[in-house]
Amino acid sequence: MRKALPRQSQLDCPSVSDLTFNVNCRDEIIPILLALQHVYSDSRLRSEILRSIESDVNGMSSADMGRTGMDYWQILVLMAVRLGCDYDYDHLQNLAEEHRSLRRVMRIGDWLEESNFSWRTIRNNICLLQPQTVEAISHAIVDLGHQLEPDAAQTQRADSTVVDTNIHFPTESSLIWDGTRKITALCVQLHDKYEITGWRQFALLLRQVKKVNREIGRIVGKKGANYKERLAAKYRELLRRARSIIDRAKSSCETLEADFVLDLWTVALIEEVRVFIGRTEQVCGTARRRVLEGETVPNADKLFSVFEPHTQLYRRGKAGEPNQYGRLVMFYEDAAGFITHHHLLERDQQDADIAVEQTRALQERLNNKIESLSFDRGFHSPENHAELAKLVPNVCLPMPGPKQSASQNENATPIFNKQKKSHSGIESAIGALKSGNGLERCRDSSEQGFKRYLALAVLGRNLHTLGRLLLARTDPDSAAAHSERHAA
Repeated sequence: MRKALPRQSQLDCPSVSDLTFNVNCRDEIIPILLALQHVYSDSRLRSEILRSIESDVNGMSSADMGRTGMDYWQILVLMAVRLGCDYDYDHLQNLAEEHRSLRRVMRIGDWLEESNFSWRTIRNNICLLQPQTVEAISHAIVDLGHQLEPDAAQTQRADSTVVDTNIHFPTESSLIWDGTRKITALCVQLHDKYEITGWRQFALLLRQVKKVNREIGRIVGKKGANYKERLAAKYRELLRRARSIIDRAKSSCETLEADFVLDLWTVALIEEVRVFIGRTEQVCGTARRRVLEGETVPNADKLFSVFEPHTQLYRRGKAGEPNQYGRLVMFYEDAAGFITHHHLLERDQQDADIAVEQTRALQERLNNKIESLSFDRGFHSPENHAELAKLVPNVCLPMPGPKQSASQNENATPIFNKQKKSHSGIESAIGALKSGNGLERCRDSSEQGFKRYLALAVLGRNLHTLGRLLLARTDPDSAAAHSERHAA
């Protein structure tokens, strides 16, 4: 049983609209709470946001039945604070139970001492939200901010960055170890329930694979005489042991399906076993091609994590980061500092592939308000230059190469030069997202979780920006209103 908000006023908890905050505190939570208060005061917007949360949280179930769950408003507040301040779930649980201002924004009074905000409860509720829902809420916050800064949408700048996935450094031997231990763990669960054969000595099987994996690591680290021959010999042993575990797992799944009446839990577990078998076999295949057959394996054929298979390798020439393992994300920022749009690129896409389509989508959503837009040279192509000029009156799209760039600069207009000069500000916005909103590394699992995490970070940044704008209008001399960011 859930509700949007408490239906009755509480003597121990003033209305959210009447709350006051310590604006001389520079903690990042203050602007976010002010922005949430502003959203709460707009009853129409608040109702739309809470209805969208209700749709995701309830799904096909009824909100009037079952145990009492978190209010939709509480879910909104906690998901805003989570990456708005870059907190983990343990920190968020402590704030939900101890932070007086946060609890009052959540409509929890001082007389209610008991709290049910375990970190699992918070995580499970936030993870019910779809990435599209979080993104739509973020767009609503941007529209609310544009009511305060009507001209902000006219100026946009865009860039991309790699957001790391939460994986260890991928080597084929370590990925084979990951895959075999996961397959074994799942099959042991099936063994314990149905007493299937073949897994009584599972610990020994894993120790053997782990030993070979460590020996491969020592060989790679030290190299020395006959390095390639010794490495190939160990990889043959590793592949043989991995194949033995994979064959056992396949046999166990076939036996269960043939001899038992399976419940839904078992069917799902067998499907998960087969998923990890497929991923492990893919890594074994690339290891065989690369180490034993001497083939150069393209990145498109590689798997960089058996747990986060959507991870991609990028070599973008960044100082200190020759290889980045994650996903490429494109951001648009307006003159007020709002992240007006973001897009997760497909694994095989690059910047130039999506510049036109994403600009068109943003221009349509903002009702053709964009008048100037800047990119860096990684987005350039002759086709992009022509198509973007049809969408936006003033486009700054520098050409790659010293000769082309010099020729373009000689004929550049003052508006082009101004856009090019201010474009580096998008790097500051991306840096803020990474250092302040958790986008240095995605801590959630699966591609769906990655998309949700990305949308939550953008929502937190936009709420922080909205709070800063409100403070700049109501109390510009307060410590919380100070910001070193300037409009483009």
